[in-house]
Amino acid sequence: MKNIGIVSYNIHCNFTNYGSALQSWALSKAIEKVTDDCRAVLIDYCPLALKDKNPLNPIENMWDTDSELRRMCESNLSAIKENYYKFDKFYTNKFNRTKKEYDHNNFNEIIEDENISGFVCGSDTIFCVDEFGIDDGFFANYDCMKNGYSVSYAASFGDCTFNDEIYKKIDERLKNFKFIGLRETTMLSYIEKKVSVPVKRVIDPTLLLTQKDYEEIIDKNKESEPYLLLYSRRKNDTMDSFAKTKAKEMNLNVIEISISNANADIHKIFYEAGAEEFLSLVKNASYIVTNSYHGMIFSIQFRKEFVIFSREQCNTKISELLEMSGLSDRLLKDGNESFKDIDYDKVHSIIERERKESLEFLKMELNSCK
Repeated sequence: MKNIGIVSYNIHCNFTNYGSALQSWALSKAIEKVTDDCRAVLIDYCPLALKDKNPLNPIENMWDTDSELRRMCESNLSAIKENYYKFDKFYTNKFNRTKKEYDHNNFNEIIEDENISGFVCGSDTIFCVDEFGIDDGFFANYDCMKNGYSVSYAASFGDCTFNDEIYKKIDERLKNFKFIGLRETTMLSYIEKKVSVPVKRVIDPTLLLTQKDYEEIIDKNKESEPYLLLYSRRKNDTMDSFAKTKAKEMNLNVIEISISNANADIHKIFYEAGAEEFLSLVKNASYIVTNSYHGMIFSIQFRKEFVIFSREQCNTKISELLEMSGLSDRLLKDGNESFKDIDYDKVHSIIERERKESLEFLKMELNSCK
């Protein structure tokens, strides 16, 4: 049995993030589905950019300098801490997790410590130099990764920009991979010209599984009253107003997953929700309003009526997935746009085709690991 290490942006992220947790869980399940001899191991890896970040005190050394976000963090520290411990429990109980934490100082010890046979770098924005620089773990640049077997699956460059010096460094790091799977098409043609290994655009790991797969971990509790779920990754007054109007129109309560407490007097705020609770809230919602990429994905997975609002630095991944699914009209900017009903049989037929192709690519990546 080969231990395949997953290197991604998850355990040490500054704010707990449903997408980062669930994409890693889905990738671990997919790895074990497509092979008979691979065991997925989530590497407790802290990239250099996050080394001085304390998720239990996000105000200190915050990435985001927005004063309103800082104020919201200060007023929600108890929920942030509860959320963090739920995520840590999820990473510990729902994964094969490495026995210890690794970073730039000890990563090369991982082969002996954890009996790792190969590495899958991904998913999420691990290639986004604006967030992480050119991290050695994310670009398979530690000696044990360069001299061993490393591939990427659904790695993303996000919407960052590069200068000539960055391009030169990226070109060199890409040589570390035996296969390269990208989540978006943005850099696809560029990378195809720079490497001699297979390169493919693949779907996010959370789409490699079906709704049935998530029943394994979904929280079984549910709200007693019908509700609209408002999941906000960044405060958007237009989105808030749309959600309020839609909830009133449909005679629904509003449950909000948000670090903002601006609506606490009229919404049930549930920022402390863990990954399992998040899935339950999506599954049982009557309508979903979000500006989250994975909020959108799980709305689609659970066949929910939803809209997603435009969000800076996330529009490429959102737009590409909506276009692939035939749901581009569900991306809103001012909330006054019109959109047609969703034919989920058609949408899931498209996703099933994409899922099959992406799983075949993942299987090819893993079967080549010696």
